[in-house]
Amino acid sequence: VVYLNNPGRREYSAAVGWLFSGLQVMHPGERASAHAHSASALRFIMEGAGAYTIVNGRKLTLGANDFVITPNGCWHEHGVVEDGKPCIWQDGLDIPLTNALETNFYAVHKDLTQVVTHPVNHSVAAWGNAGLRPYGEEWNNPYSPLLKFEWAPTYEALVKYSKVTDGSPYDGVLMNYVNPLTGGPVMQTTGAAMQLLRPGEHTRAHRHTGCAVYQVSKGKGYSIINGKRFDWQERDIFCVPAWAWHEHGNASNSEDACLFNFNDSPTINALGLYREQAFGENDGHQPILT
Repeated sequence: VVYLNNPGRREYSAAVGWLFSGLQVMHPGERASAHAHSASALRFIMEGAGAYTIVNGRKLTLGANDFVITPNGCWHEHGVVEDGKPCIWQDGLDIPLTNALETNFYAVHKDLTQVVTHPVNHSVAAWGNAGLRPYGEEWNNPYSPLLKFEWAPTYEALVKYSKVTDGSPYDGVLMNYVNPLTGGPVMQTTGAAMQLLRPGEHTRAHRHTGCAVYQVSKGKGYSIINGKRFDWQERDIFCVPAWAWHEHGNASNSEDACLFNFNDSPTINALGLYREQAFGENDGHQPILT
């Protein structure tokens, strides 16, 4: 694992705010032991084949651009099957927050691995059908019963929605990953979203409380953050700090671009600290600082 460290805050293992992010690579046949911790975690799959995770006995196969959650306190392990390919994913955790609150606990499973208690991808088959709730399925946990959000239906939903909406002036066509039971965030302290920028689209700037870590899922473009332009392409990762002006642009005039982000919005909202402001000058666009 290589973690993304803010050079201005080396004393904290945080990419931005109280959000940790890192990159993990696993080779065919490798498996991490089952463990649990107080921090909420997520993974966004970047490349490879044959990756899987097991979350509290539920096994999930993982493909590129899939998003999977491992909520706080859940036993989880992950690996790559023998005939798979090397896999890389981005980790996201709120461990800097749990450390700051002195609430982070960690345990290794006594058997080092879990017993799989449900059919593979049961979570997706049961809970991943929009507008439909599975009869007879019980769920009493504070996090989403849908543990894996697959790329294909996510992208399809964004494309469909883009045809019937003008989208947000600040984020283009944006959809939040949600708990299908509540419509709220997938985990209590950490949220996630995917947004689509139409060909040639350049959003207006705004700023808000709360931080976000982005990964480019598709396409190429740029973001202007506090007046500085950052060009990006697929698999690049960048951060937007709290209360930083930001706007996004798609550099292609023929292909859409997609940005995944995970954020601390659930924590900010629960504390009643959310605030947002639009950039009012220059038709909503920041002057680029040299």
